[in-house]
Amino acid sequence: MIREKRDFYIGGQWVKPSRTNDLEVIDPSTEEVCAIISLGSEKDTNDAVKAAKDSFELWWGISKEEKINLLNNLLQIYIKRSSEMAEAISIEMGAPKDWSINEQSQSGEDHIRTFINKYKNFEFENYLNEEQGNYIAYEPIGVCALITPWNWPINQIALKVLPALSAGCTMILKPSEIAPLSGMLFAEMIHDAGFPKGVFNLINGDGPGVGTQLSSHPDIDMVSFTGSTRAGKLITKNAADTIKRVSLELGGKGANIVFADADEKAVRRGVRRVFNNSGQSCNAPTRLLVEKSIYEKAVKEAIEVAEKTDVDLANKEGKHIGPVVSKVQYDKIQNLINKGIDEGAKLVAGGPNRPSHLNKGYFVKPTVFVDVDNEMTIAKEEIFGPVVSIIPFSTEEEAIKISNDTAYGLTNYIQTNDTNKAHRVARQLRSGMVEINGVSFADGSPFGGYKQSGNGREGGKWGIEEFLEVKSISGWK
Repeated sequence: MIREKRDFYIGGQWVKPSRTNDLEVIDPSTEEVCAIISLGSEKDTNDAVKAAKDSFELWWGISKEEKINLLNNLLQIYIKRSSEMAEAISIEMGAPKDWSINEQSQSGEDHIRTFINKYKNFEFENYLNEEQGNYIAYEPIGVCALITPWNWPINQIALKVLPALSAGCTMILKPSEIAPLSGMLFAEMIHDAGFPKGVFNLINGDGPGVGTQLSSHPDIDMVSFTGSTRAGKLITKNAADTIKRVSLELGGKGANIVFADADEKAVRRGVRRVFNNSGQSCNAPTRLLVEKSIYEKAVKEAIEVAEKTDVDLANKEGKHIGPVVSKVQYDKIQNLINKGIDEGAKLVAGGPNRPSHLNKGYFVKPTVFVDVDNEMTIAKEEIFGPVVSIIPFSTEEEAIKISNDTAYGLTNYIQTNDTNKAHRVARQLRSGMVEINGVSFADGSPFGGYKQSGNGREGGKWGIEEFLEVKSISGWK
């Protein structure tokens, strides 16, 4: 079934695009058209920005209690339609059924719930110095452009829309044109929840079109973008003339340092973490650094995980991985796998081309390279597929040096039973996040990176603060 999804959500209603500019959305499991959307024009962008601008004063002035009621409405609607969200994500970006239900769709519900709780306790006004009457007010930055990716579609939409709403901002969401169905379903939920007209708007488009129009628009006060580092640089340049705030969550090339004293599941846990979501996670620990005394054992374990990781259609149940999102991504991954072979990395599992039991779809074999040098292309570039590069190290100092020798700095990982060592290494790793021994981050933790992994933080109170200006007032008695 081909879904007709050409309209945009602007000013509280679904409206037709100002001109015909259809785009076919491809199901990556079948390579067949699953939906048709429209790419917006400059007029569509301007209409969406105007709607957001016109509703800003109204939304800012609505009480916290009323906003919380609307956010709770949204949460209840999301819960009721979560299976629809999972289905949309599975079709548009190839997430297998179980993964789409339990991880992809569930992430949206979790973020909505967490932001409601953080918003309830967020203080927008307080004294810096009550004796001097120095008062601090946190105020919404204004009209925001939210540009989200295809790899974790509703996860990133919720991480931007919810804090922007909580801060009192109005917005235009541009979901990825490759995976737009989840964003359009979310717009239906926003409408049914009863938010005022124009507070939330959605327009589809690509980066060179609507993305550029939003990032350079004089009436946009902030751009929040998640995607590639290449695109983040372009957005920053486009936004420069209007001095708008640009918050970026970009790529990663995480190192997973496995010391000889790590627990017995450390290697397998790390490799599975890369293969999850078909390798399409910016915080995946794609560089597996292993202490030399356990290197051969670690290689065997990584091969076992790769060989036991099934690859199959997204509409099948089970714990397999699905396709990568598009032919462009598939070709890029294949090129990098071949580059790894050409540059002398030893291929021990997986490799080029799709698995033999699948004759179509953008499926990539779970792949493991060993004896990788950190100067190789596969160790430097974000592959964004199920590909692990194993690098040996001798000392703690060498592991830290290799880990930090990258343009990125999103998430690094440490595996050791020595608490002092874990703390010592964590403090020296140049990344926005460090995970120790597979312990998950708490709800509401800040998500973001150093260096070319970006400059913003999403999640919890930090996510709300991203959308706020700070006003200092003296003489407040």
